Amino acid sequence: MRPDSEHRAEDRDRTRASARARRRPWPRGRGRARAAGLLAAALVGGLLVSGCGGGSDGSSADHGKARRTGPLPAPAPARPSAPATPAPGTEADGEQRDIAPSPSPTPADYLSTFALDVDTASYGYARRTLADGRLPDPMTVRPEEFINSFRQNYPRPEGNGFSVTADGARAGDEGWSFLRVGLATGPAAPASERPPAALTFVIDVSGSMAEPGRLDLVKQSLGVMTDQLRSDDSLALVTFSDTAETVLPMTRVGGARGRVHDAIDSLEPMSSTNLDAGVRTGYDTAVEGARPGATNRVVLLSDALANTGETDADAILDRISDARREHGITLFGVGVGSEYGDALMERLADKGDGHTTYVSTPEEARKVFCDELPQNIELRAREAKAQVAFDPGTVQRFRLIGYDDRQVADDDYRDDRVDGGEVGPGHTVTALYAVRLRPGASGHVATAGVRWLDPTTRAPHEETTQIEASALDTDVWRSSPGLQLTATAAYFADSLRQGALPGAPTLPQLASHADKLAHSTEDKDVRQLAEAIRRADELQT
Repeated sequence: MRPDSEHRAEDRDRTRASARARRRPWPRGRGRARAAGLLAAALVGGLLVSGCGGGSDGSSADHGKARRTGPLPAPAPARPSAPATPAPGTEADGEQRDIAPSPSPTPADYLSTFALDVDTASYGYARRTLADGRLPDPMTVRPEEFINSFRQNYPRPEGNGFSVTADGARAGDEGWSFLRVGLATGPAAPASERPPAALTFVIDVSGSMAEPGRLDLVKQSLGVMTDQLRSDDSLALVTFSDTAETVLPMTRVGGARGRVHDAIDSLEPMSSTNLDAGVRTGYDTAVEGARPGATNRVVLLSDALANTGETDADAILDRISDARREHGITLFGVGVGSEYGDALMERLADKGDGHTTYVSTPEEARKVFCDELPQNIELRAREAKAQVAFDPGTVQRFRLIGYDDRQVADDDYRDDRVDGGEVGPGHTVTALYAVRLRPGASGHVATAGVRWLDPTTRAPHEETTQIEASALDTDVWRSSPGLQLTATAAYFADSLRQGALPGAPTLPQLASHADKLAHSTEDKDVRQLAEAIRRADELQT
């Protein structure tokens, strides 16, 4: 018997929670030696300036051409997909087995469904860890967050919702290809046109935040952001250590900037980390100060090293579930610190209908709180989910790279009571698949779609595109810069997880590819990617 929506949601949450525990690196022959000792974090001084320039999408990557069609046909009932961890070509959990072509509707094994995710914390924390002379724990490496750390030049829709594009290329000579699905939201409106914001900042002032690059960076970041908010925006400050305190109730920024700056400047590190108390008090403050017609959001700034009170993300957010559901208050997590509770912060954001990022320098903080401020507080889509229907006549096997804990049961794609992802303006979301076509296959490969609710009316919408086998003919290193960048980020993440993606180059070869991309795109973020790959190679050898 099909369970009701509440039971399905509980099953989905248990599936996502267990996915991380089940995740294991794909087998790879290359060994590695961990660097001995932790290098001291040397985060720069230098205050952030208060003025901000306009943001940009970063990469100048190209996008593939694809045909747009109507909504996806209703999928056949299917079981949730297992996390993709084994090496391609093996008969193991998550592997799509050979199934004879059939003229019937797409069978369950040929559907891939997941909630959208715009988190980037995994890549940011990996870069910080590598800079400190350590290899990141493979359990903290989420390939989709590496991939989505680089903005792509996908076409943008007008208004709310998404555009959908698809392209691909050959990956190695074992019959495998990459298929990339790109989603994009429209650009942010001018600051004067966006809805007012009501932001509750929940700030970790525990003893661990005394390390350089933690509370000092948070205070600098909040000071910059305060100067960028409009006069009709509102802001509240909640701090937590062993207990939580509302330092500043919800306050209109206009006429109170000096008061806000004084409250920020007064923050000092104290003792233990009762994150549970901070989140609960933060949501209480957000509900009390919620404004109709405004974007109401809780922003958590912490190293997420909870050691007092409740420390389980699900239990923490279960206590404030009514605030999330009834008031639509979403959570944005900003991680800091050389030691960082990655798993807890990510789970909090997933359960809190939000996303996470990680900052370790004033430059990164400036980007998050100034250049990308509208992306981090506005919404263009709620409960967004993607589904790719592969054609069993042409596709022998496929695997989604990453999104291990964002899987959704295939028959829940159109069930809008089932949790999806919340996405703001100016975002791009990329899903990369390893695909093996049947020998001599041609024609239709897959139909990719996205479904979301309008953030204001909650009306459902869908958009789709198709991709043909001919689009996968080019070698990946001769494809568009955008697809090459996606492949580079995916290969890098897979190497850190000791995996074995098809056609994987060595790390020196991968760094060389990244160097060429950085030169052709003149993208500083891609240059930093090349440096991180070289650092990983030094630490693995």
